[in-house]
Amino acid sequence: MKFKTLMTSAMAGLMGLAMLGAAQAEDILDKVKAAGVLKVGTETAFAPFDFIDAGEHVGLNVDLFAEIGKELGVKIEWVTLPWDGVFPGLESGKFDMVAGPATITNARMERFRFTAPIAEATVALLKKTGDDSITKPEDIAGKPVGSGKATAQLAQVIEFGNTLSSPIEAKEYVSFNEAYADLAAGRVVAVANSFPNIAYVAQQRPETFQLIEPPFGVKTYFGFPGRPDPEYATLMDAIDAALAAIKADGRLSTIQKKWFGVEFDTPGKLDKANI
Repeated sequence: MKFKTLMTSAMAGLMGLAMLGAAQAEDILDKVKAAGVLKVGTETAFAPFDFIDAGEHVGLNVDLFAEIGKELGVKIEWVTLPWDGVFPGLESGKFDMVAGPATITNARMERFRFTAPIAEATVALLKKTGDDSITKPEDIAGKPVGSGKATAQLAQVIEFGNTLSSPIEAKEYVSFNEAYADLAAGRVVAVANSFPNIAYVAQQRPETFQLIEPPFGVKTYFGFPGRPDPEYATLMDAIDAALAAIKADGRLSTIQKKWFGVEFDTPGKLDKANI
């Protein structure tokens, strides 16, 4: 009898935990809605996605998350920090998701849940205007090349460099602005970043920087990372639905054209099978 009672109690406890887990799965979206605020982590040195202009945080992410906020009925609260602190900040719960954005890779999908792509992220190179020693990506062989610390762009340029006649001398920077400053000063011969980012930089400062075409990286895309934990599932579902609505009615393409000068034909939600 005691054994049966213990088993019944144990089963009741397990069912209670299961019900608690189900309730917790709704907690993050419920908390966001209740607070009326979605906390979003990002860095502000990744133009044209996030950057500071005349003391104001601007960029594609600011515009796009304003639309996401409208869809969810909440305000956006920005939490800014260096890029190498963004993912740890997400995992420690400092904010609800990341604007970034981040390149969608299989390795990152092991740790995070990504939204559908919001722009292309194929990696290309930026050089100093008038540097005739570099006319194509392969010309960086054996030379110092900069990129952002802990970024997919850094990983790709190192991998690309290893295929050349001489490996590159990779230099890591906390922010891409620092990398661009070193490029302007001649401390590196090129900076590797996503095609839309450096196309924007070259467009803004043609007297200093020039885009090296074609891009050398594999075709990749940017998305917004969130946590894969069950309690975040409803929040990420809601953000995916918001992005789908924003894409369907043309708001996404309008924002892309504003910041890139072109719109990207981005696919639907990616998984490991189609990266």
